[in-house]
Amino acid sequence: MIEIRIHGRGGQGAVVASAVLASALFYDGRYVQAFPAFGVERRGAPVMAFTRWDYKPIRIRTNVYRPDHVIVLDWTLILEGVDVATGLKENGWILINSSRDLEVKDFSKYKIAIVDASAIAVRYKLGTPTAPVVNTAILGAFSKITGMVTIGSVIRAIRENVPDKQEENVAAAREAYSKVHRVI
Repeated sequence: MIEIRIHGRGGQGAVVASAVLASALFYDGRYVQAFPAFGVERRGAPVMAFTRWDYKPIRIRTNVYRPDHVIVLDWTLILEGVDVATGLKENGWILINSSRDLEVKDFSKYKIAIVDASAIAVRYKLGTPTAPVVNTAILGAFSKITGMVTIGSVIRAIRENVPDKQEENVAAAREAYSKVHRVI
């Protein structure tokens, strides 16, 4: 079983990203689960969402404590002391939305990738310039770096699960797919 934990802030689309990723994985023939974990339920507060997949039915129903991969929708969470790597398996991916390469010395046991999903979301008018919704862009980047879900299935899942601005969200996913880069 492969488990993915998504860190973000309320309003960035972490919960939708988890659901869209699960749909895309399902389209690629996997069994899936997607679910959120909320603390303080307000815009801007830290949130987590989870996706798991396997080639056989999934029977467990717990949060993800030992993820294979982590997606970070807002790099400032790291600066604020959120340990996004907690429990992350060695050699797992940490995909970070950031406009610049970050000092990632504490992440030496992991594979790091950066994509400026915020700039991409702003370009396609997803959210606002001060609060971009980066979920679909980050999924395009995740498809590229991991290869575990096809970009075609991500696009299909966006079209079938995202109610607004479908073509803009598809374009954002495609652009992030082409612009993500590995740091380490």
